[in-house]
Amino acid sequence: MSSVNDHTTLHYYFEQELASESEPEAGRSVGFSGPLGAKKRSVRLKDATAGTADDGNNYVEITLDVRDDAVAIQSVHSAGADLEAALVARDLERRSSNVVAKLKQVGQEFRRLASSSSLVSGSRQNMAQLDRTKSSAAQAIKGLQFVTKNVASEGWPEVERRFNELAVDGMLLRSRFGKCIGMVGSEEFAGEVFDALARRRGITTTVLTKEELREFWEQLSDQSFDARLQTFFDMVDKNADGRITEEEVREIIALSASANKLSSIQERVEEYTALIMEELDPNNLGYIELYNLEMLLLQPQGQQPSSRLCASSNNMSQMLSQMLVPTKDRNPVRRCWRRIGYFMEDNWKRVWVMALWLAICVGLFAWKFNQYRHRAVFQVMGYCVTTAKGGAETLKFNMALILLPVCRNTITWFRSKTKLGVVVPFNDNINFHKVIAAGIVVGAALHIVAHLTCDFPRLLHCTDAEYEPLKPFFGERRPPNYWWFVKGTEGWTGVVMLVLMAIAYVLAQPWFRRNRLSPTNPLRRLTGFNAFWYSHHLFVVVYALYIVHGYCLYLIKKWYKKTTWMYLAIPLTLYACERLLRVFRSGSETVKIQKVAVYPGNVLALYMSKPQGFRYRSGQYIVVNCAAVSPFEWHPFSITSAPGDDYISIHVRTRGDWTSQLRAVFSQVCQPAKSDQSGLLRADLVQGSIGPRMPKLLIDGPYGAPAQDYEHYDVLLLIGLGIGATPLISIVKDVLNNVQQQKREDRHGDGDSSDGKKFMTQRAYFYWVTREEGSFEWFRGIMNEVAEKDEEGVIELHNHCTSVYEEGDARSALILMLQALHHAKNGVDIVSGTRVRTHFARPNWRAVFKRITLNHPGKIVGVFYCGDPLVIGELRRLSQDFSHRTTTKFVFHKENF
Repeated sequence: MSSVNDHTTLHYYFEQELASESEPEAGRSVGFSGPLGAKKRSVRLKDATAGTADDGNNYVEITLDVRDDAVAIQSVHSAGADLEAALVARDLERRSSNVVAKLKQVGQEFRRLASSSSLVSGSRQNMAQLDRTKSSAAQAIKGLQFVTKNVASEGWPEVERRFNELAVDGMLLRSRFGKCIGMVGSEEFAGEVFDALARRRGITTTVLTKEELREFWEQLSDQSFDARLQTFFDMVDKNADGRITEEEVREIIALSASANKLSSIQERVEEYTALIMEELDPNNLGYIELYNLEMLLLQPQGQQPSSRLCASSNNMSQMLSQMLVPTKDRNPVRRCWRRIGYFMEDNWKRVWVMALWLAICVGLFAWKFNQYRHRAVFQVMGYCVTTAKGGAETLKFNMALILLPVCRNTITWFRSKTKLGVVVPFNDNINFHKVIAAGIVVGAALHIVAHLTCDFPRLLHCTDAEYEPLKPFFGERRPPNYWWFVKGTEGWTGVVMLVLMAIAYVLAQPWFRRNRLSPTNPLRRLTGFNAFWYSHHLFVVVYALYIVHGYCLYLIKKWYKKTTWMYLAIPLTLYACERLLRVFRSGSETVKIQKVAVYPGNVLALYMSKPQGFRYRSGQYIVVNCAAVSPFEWHPFSITSAPGDDYISIHVRTRGDWTSQLRAVFSQVCQPAKSDQSGLLRADLVQGSIGPRMPKLLIDGPYGAPAQDYEHYDVLLLIGLGIGATPLISIVKDVLNNVQQQKREDRHGDGDSSDGKKFMTQRAYFYWVTREEGSFEWFRGIMNEVAEKDEEGVIELHNHCTSVYEEGDARSALILMLQALHHAKNGVDIVSGTRVRTHFARPNWRAVFKRITLNHPGKIVGVFYCGDPLVIGELRRLSQDFSHRTTTKFVFHKENF
C-alpha cells in the first residue's frame, strides 16, 4: 500500500472467504465463500491498479479469529508493511452477538480505509495532481478547525473542568457536548460532530465517559490535515460507507446554513446541493469520496479568494512587523515626551481650540473676580460675591458660545467654502457643544453655590453699619430671609432656569437619549430621542429668562454695564436666522417620492426627486420631516446617493419611535417585492403612472459631516458597521463616477475636470461589516455596479458577515467551499447576492492597516469610520501606531450614530 503522502490513487478489491454472496461495484469486487463456522478467516486488501488480484506484493492479509461473542485479529501480513492498515485493522475488535453483523462491520471499515487511502493518493484518471506542499496543507487545515483558537489555547484541562460541571453521574450527555468542547451556539452542529466521532469508535449510546471525551478531544484538536478532513467526512457520511450521497450533502448544507444563520442558503439547498454534486461528482456516480474534498481544499493558492489579501512582499511584511513591535524606552522623561509629541501630532487642532476656550474662561473669571474685590459689597460678602460674579461671567460667555457649534449652515459654509478646516476641527462641533455644556454646569454651580451658601447668609446677618453701603442695591431695609431673594425677579428666573437646564442636561445623557434604562425602570417612559429633542427646545424659555435675569441685577443699575444681552446678541441672531432659513428652505424643497423599499433588518430606503439647485457632497447629510409622523420633528440622515445622481436617497434604520412610525407609514403604500426586486416591500413610481399616494416629506440641507473630507486624500480606507455604511456608500459611488469621468476626459484629451479641480482619490478600500446577511440587500445594486464598472480596480470592496463563523472554522467550511464554487461558476456571492465575495467574521484590522501600508508607502491615507463607537478606539490606535512607526500616515475621521 502507498503511504499517506503519496500522490497515487488506488482502487481496491475487498475479498473475504466467508459466504457465497457477492457485491459487485465500480472499482471493487467482494466475494464470500466457505462456512460461517470456520474459526479463522482471512481478509485480503489489494491494489487494483498495480496488477492482478494474485499479485502478492500489493495486498494486506489479515487473519481474523471469529467466535460467538468477538472478532479478534490473529495476524496482519503486508508486503508493503503498511502500519496504518495494521492499526486500523486492530481497531476492528468489537463485541457483538451476531457473527454476520460483525463481519459486515469489518468490511465496512475496510471500505472506509480504502476511501481514506484514495483520498491521500488521488486518482490519476479523474483528477489532476494535487499540491500537498506545506503551504497548501496549512491553508486547508485553516478551513477545518473544529476547535476555536481560544478553546485550543485552554487545552484539555479546561475541557475537563467543564466536563466535571456538566456531567451527570460521571457521564456527559450528547446535548451538552458542544458546550463542553467550547462549540457554544451551534448545538445541532456539535451533535453531528458527536455522532461522527461516536460512529468511528462504535459508540451507540448518547453519553460519554471522561476517557471517551478525552479521545474525542484529541481527535478534534489534532493538527494534521488528514485527521481533520477524515473527521469532517465522517460527520457527513452518516451511514459510514465511505461515500457521501446527495442526500447527505443536502443535510450538511442545511446544517451549516443553520449554524451560521444564513436563511438564504437554507431556502436554496437543492440548488447548492446540485452544484456541489456537479463539481465533485462529474461522472454522476451518485456519491462523493474523500479525495474529492481534498481536491477542493488543496487548490493552488492562486485560486484561493483570500490570496488577494496577502502582502505583495513577504520580506517587506516581516520588516514592517518588526517596526510595529512596541519598544519601551527606559528613560521615563524621554518616553513621556514622546507620548506628548504623538498626542500633539494627532490632536493639535483640538488642543489649541480647548486651550483658547479655557484661557478665555479663566480670563473672564479673573477679570470679574478682581473687579468685585474693589467694590463696597466685598466688605460684607467677601470672596463669596467675587466667586459668584466670576462664575456668572463665564456663564454668559458659554451660554452665548454653545449656540455656535449647532449652527449647521454656518459650519457647513465654513467647512466647504473656506480653508479654516485646516486649523479648526469642525468635525468635533458636537463634542465641543458638550464641552461647553460642562462649562455651563461649572459656571452655574459657582454662581449658585456662592450665592446661596455664602454671600446671601452674610448679607442677612450683617450689622446695620455694614449694611449701610448696600442700601442703594437692596433697599433701605435689609432683606429679612431667603424668601425675599426667591420671590424677586432675579430669584424666580434663576430657579426656573436651573430646573429647565437640569432637565435638558439629564435627558441629553446617552443612557436617557438612547433609551438604555432597564425595562423595569419607571423613568424609561421619559427617555428616548423625543424626550431629548423636546427638552432641548426648552432653551427658548431658558434664554428669555436668562436675558431678564441678567437685566434685573441687584448690584448693577446702569444699562450699559448689564452685559448679558451683549454676549447673546450675535449668537442668538445667527441661530434665529439659521432656523428661519431652515423653515423657508424646507417649505420650498418639498420632494417627490420616486421609490420606497423596506429591507430586512428594519431598514427603510427612500428615493426622492432632487430639488432644483440642490447641490451636495458625498458624506453630507440632510434633515427630514414627515408631517404624517410628527409635524415638528426633524431627524438627520446621511445621503446614500452620489452628487452625480439625478435623485436623492437615504436609508433609515428603525431604532426609535419616530423611525418606527416612519417605516409603518411608508409600508402602508408598498406591495410585496417581486422575484426580480430586492427588499421585502416595494413601491416604484414610474413617471406618468398613477401610483399610491405617498406621505409628504420635507428635507433641509445639506449639512457638513466628517466624511465629506474624503476628497483631500489620494488613498481612502472606508469602514462602515451596519447602517453606518450609508455615508460611505455615497463616497464609493462618487469615486466611481469621478474615475469614469476622468477616464472620459483623458480619452478626449482634456486632463482637467469641468470645475477646474482634479479628482485626488486614486485608490479606495471599502470594508462593510454587518451581522445579518439580509443587510447586503440594502446596497446590492451599488455593489454590483461598482464591481462591474470599476475596470481599473480603483475601488476594493470587502463585505464581512459576522453571523458566519470565521474562515477556518469547521462550521463554516462547507459554506466557504460552496461560496468558492458558486462564485467561480456564476460570479455571484451566495451570502450577499452580489458580485463581491463575502468574508466571514470581523476583519483583522491590524492586517488591513498593514496591507495598505505596504501597498502605499509614503502616502497619506484618509480613514473614515461610521458606525458603532465600540470599534473607534481600536481604529484610532492603529491609525496612530502605523502613522508613527511607518512612512504611511493615517488620518482618522469618525462619525457614530
